[in-house]
Amino acid sequence: MLLSPVLERMPILILSPHNRCNCRCVMCDIWKATGTEEMSAADLRRHVTSIERLCVEWAVFTGGEPLMHSDLFRLCGILREREIRVSILSTGLLLERHAAAIARNVDDVIVSLDGPREIHDRVRRVPEAFQMLQAGIRAIRKLRPEFPITGRCTVQRINCTHLRATVAAARELGLNGISFLAADLTSAAFNRPDGWTPERLAGVAPASEELPGLELEIEALVAANECGGFVAESTQKLRRIASHFRGTNAAPQCNAPWVSAVVEANGVVRPCFFHPPVGRIDAENSLLDVVNGQGAVAFRATLDVASNPICRSCVCSLNWKREPVADVEIHHVR
Repeated sequence: MLLSPVLERMPILILSPHNRCNCRCVMCDIWKATGTEEMSAADLRRHVTSIERLCVEWAVFTGGEPLMHSDLFRLCGILREREIRVSILSTGLLLERHAAAIARNVDDVIVSLDGPREIHDRVRRVPEAFQMLQAGIRAIRKLRPEFPITGRCTVQRINCTHLRATVAAARELGLNGISFLAADLTSAAFNRPDGWTPERLAGVAPASEELPGLELEIEALVAANECGGFVAESTQKLRRIASHFRGTNAAPQCNAPWVSAVVEANGVVRPCFFHPPVGRIDAENSLLDVVNGQGAVAFRATLDVASNPICRSCVCSLNWKREPVADVEIHHVR
């Protein structure tokens, strides 16, 4: 299907409300950010007309850690007043503290889960991170037993041979399901504009001798009929994780630049997490102005996902097909 470079509808809006994080994950550098940018309620209200005209259906707060924002639930209220679904991607460390507000103001939460207890804490580099995550989930479910909480695991060297144990940990935590994606190794996203040194890369990417173990874990999940059920990924998508680390992936099917945008705390707008900015929203430039501005339209008009080098190395795709938003995956890296 030929996609128009001019957006009439943009069903998904991904918002980074500030630039801080409370973890020190081995596969992400967001926690190293030193700025103090924060999206205010006034900032968001300024673009409500754009949000309505673009027919946004689902807003996702990402980070860093959105729950570190000083007024996050007011932002949630602005969106939910317009019947927009609101999701939070969280490290899980602050769920217990904010359980009541989450239960009142949010539609669902997606938490980082990097493995069973010891592996998770090692990846997060936060003592008792798993325990805090568990306490937060219990606190929310005590208030709303039916509240949907799912997990997302970023696969990298420390946890690549523990996928089955990660699924077991997700069930132990009482999650509604879990999804997996490969760690991003090559892009300038997530506060690493200059990329990684070879030494840092070697600490995140599974070594060649570890890949058979990863593939064994994947095939075990496939054989257990987990794919497309408790594990969100299809068999093909799950196997793509190993292909990514072997460097044999083709570009995924993706229409993210035509159905979504990522807005950072400082107003920078990207067509997805990985591609360069297409503009900045501010007092003079609305969200609609930016996503249908000259730069954004030119980007979409010339983007060939199949051949674009950034797309070819992408670890997470968005392929919106007017299906229920619960069936769409959102990238989660912490």
